[in-house]
Amino acid sequence: MRKRRALLGSCLAALVAGTVVPSTAYAAEQVNLPPAVQDLQAQPGGCASGNEPEYVRSFPVLKARLTDPVEDDRVGYPEQLTAEFEIWWSDPDGIEQRRSWTTSPTYVDRVHSITLPSDIPSETVISWHVRANDGVAYSPWSSEAPGAACRFVYDGESPAAPVVSSPEYPAETYWAGGVGIYGSFTMDSSSADVVEYRYTFLGGPSGTVRPAETGGPATIRYVPLSRGPKTLSVQALDRAGRMSMPTNYTFHPNAASAPVSRWKLDDEAGSATAAAEAGEAARAGRGVTFGGPAPSGAPLSSTATLDGSRHAFLTTDSPAVDGGGTFAVGAWVRPARDDRSMTVLSQDTASGAAYALALEAPREASASYSFTLGDTKISGGAPEAGEWAYLLGLYDTETGYAQLFVNGHEVGTKTEAAPVRADGAFQIGRILGPHGYRQRWHGEIGDVRAYDRLVVPSEVTELARRKPRLLGHWSFSTADDGTTPENGGGASLRLAPGASIYRAPDFCIPDVDPDCPTWPRYPLVGDGHLELDGESGHVALDTPVVDTGDSFTLGVVARIEQDDATRPMTVLSQAGEHTDAFKLRYDPAQYAWQLIMPERDEAGAPETVVAQVEMPDGANGDGTRLAVVYDDATDTVKLFADGYTNADATAHLRNGWTSSGPLQVGRARTADGFGEYLKGQVDEVQAYAGALRDDDVIGLGWETDPCLC
Repeated sequence: MRKRRALLGSCLAALVAGTVVPSTAYAAEQVNLPPAVQDLQAQPGGCASGNEPEYVRSFPVLKARLTDPVEDDRVGYPEQLTAEFEIWWSDPDGIEQRRSWTTSPTYVDRVHSITLPSDIPSETVISWHVRANDGVAYSPWSSEAPGAACRFVYDGESPAAPVVSSPEYPAETYWAGGVGIYGSFTMDSSSADVVEYRYTFLGGPSGTVRPAETGGPATIRYVPLSRGPKTLSVQALDRAGRMSMPTNYTFHPNAASAPVSRWKLDDEAGSATAAAEAGEAARAGRGVTFGGPAPSGAPLSSTATLDGSRHAFLTTDSPAVDGGGTFAVGAWVRPARDDRSMTVLSQDTASGAAYALALEAPREASASYSFTLGDTKISGGAPEAGEWAYLLGLYDTETGYAQLFVNGHEVGTKTEAAPVRADGAFQIGRILGPHGYRQRWHGEIGDVRAYDRLVVPSEVTELARRKPRLLGHWSFSTADDGTTPENGGGASLRLAPGASIYRAPDFCIPDVDPDCPTWPRYPLVGDGHLELDGESGHVALDTPVVDTGDSFTLGVVARIEQDDATRPMTVLSQAGEHTDAFKLRYDPAQYAWQLIMPERDEAGAPETVVAQVEMPDGANGDGTRLAVVYDDATDTVKLFADGYTNADATAHLRNGWTSSGPLQVGRARTADGFGEYLKGQVDEVQAYAGALRDDDVIGLGWETDPCLC
């Protein structure tokens, strides 16, 4: 009607003027073109026009964009459009119900929408379409060919909370399954429209799983990593996106089970067999000698030494573990050489080996450890002749991946592998090849284990752990005849001129005792600390305190006044013949504590340097708690400041060398003898054989030793 009035007005104006306006005449000649509808949506969904309707969890807002051909706009008056929305459905009696709404007029190319009322039926397929009107003509309904009606189902009810069950880990059962043993957890909601379950193991993994059919159950697999109560929280999700209330399923995994086969190899010298703590005793060849050395800090009293000859083996008549399922095998090893390939353990098949742990020594590459499973081989680590390592090979049938761990750390890249079942003999120290046994071990092997379950990360770390041993702890609380004692009665440190013990002042009241200082100065830690004058003051042992060629840890508290930090000053060092094996110092040019470790006992040898940027007096003038940790098993050295380290304070150090000189506190070797004398205070020097864990380092710097449990 608007367009007709506009045309009539134009004609009247032309008659009054006695002239026909060209644009008006052109408009009169035009035929109105109908508007169009596009971009249909039923938010929060779309326009489902196929066999499956859109399922929505709230009353949808129906939307459509209206357009009009540009030819209709040539008269200069923009069109105004309205949208007519219509919905229809069949009620429970099969009678069709229809409703429609018309929107207010707007200009072209605008989105029109309506919000459906709350009384539309739920769980019912509702169809809808829309058409546009420009005041003269209607567009076709959007459902007319080639289009189709949009369809949705309003779901006003959330699904029922799922029921969870597990045959391996029944709810509220003490104790079931165990650490490293997979269990199935089935979740099933009684609602027929559930399409997904969302789950979370509190403090553990989370994810989603879809049932094979809508409304059906779904099952996941989970392996506990620790003993104690666990809670699985599950919610069901229906087609409309509605979420059920959560179901919390509590279960109690048992402790990790013992190995199914284990040979400690700590039998008495002269034994012809290795006793089995679990499984079958192993017959020893003539090239096996019991009573060999054990890795320090490990829970072993002795190991077996294999001489690398054709008689260097131990064997059983049956497999140690079923290699066709999830399993793990591990052992402590110390190769006598690293220039040839040697086998730690293997499992016979009719024509070869199902799996093997070994040392690989390719002719044109560096040696490494390996775990072979069928045609899959994972290699990593850096074997060294005479150096202990703990090896563990693992295969997980749930993931299909094999992994290799050396000294508690995963090496190489976990790789997909196929399990190999075998019923032949288990071998320690050799492997079966096409022409008989070969690659015989030369060196020590101890504590061989086989598990029929997953060995979890915390177990791998603990199996490889070598507990550090305290070598000395000096608290600098007293001095006697030029020495200061070791806390446990060990070797005392000798005080050189310029070194003294400062003790805490006796208790006094400044207003009563005229000799009482107003601001008494207290020691760094405990009752006293070491004072060094920066010129000749130092303390020393007569011998080395740590074996710098093996893993060691040193802790110390040091304080340097800002005004005295004008040159490099050494806190701790231990010398070889030509240079220090390590030197812990403060370098004011770098504003950093530094650890310097030469690669060889040579003057001018290349040095490994790590640093911690920190002001010399530490936090609040209480000194800085410094620690040096060298881990020969992982070939890393770390410098800690106040219990923390970082990437700049960590370095790779392949081979430490054993120094013969004494521990020095307060000075270092220089080209002219000794120098870098420390002017400041030192307290709580602690020395360990072995590498402290990062979490234990923060306990250094106190009068009591950190827990190494």
